[in-house]
Amino acid sequence: MQEISSYYQELINRISPIVDNLFKSNSLYLVKLKKWEMIEMLVDLFGKFSQEEMQAIKDDDLTRRIDSILILEAVSGTLNDLTPEQVKMYDEAVKRK
Repeated sequence: MQEISSYYQELINRISPIVDNLFKSNSLYLVKLKKWEMIEMLVDLFGKFSQEEMQAIKDDDLTRRIDSILILEAVSGTLNDLTPEQVKMYDEAVKRK
């Protein structure tokens, strides 16, 4: 059990600064996401990889992956914020493409 918790701490230590930097550089994240919730979700997600697999992921690649996940999380709730009229306009715009 100690080994598992130390691995999660290692993940937190690696993921947290990346999330901090991404939040600083993207105001959408600040508005739409809760930083600590995102860190917890990412630790759970990347915790499915073995320690060796995680160590093999370079920092720039990990940053790119985390950024993609955060974008998806931030944008996924955006349609819920629209009024029914805005949703209708969105649906019509998508149909035209």
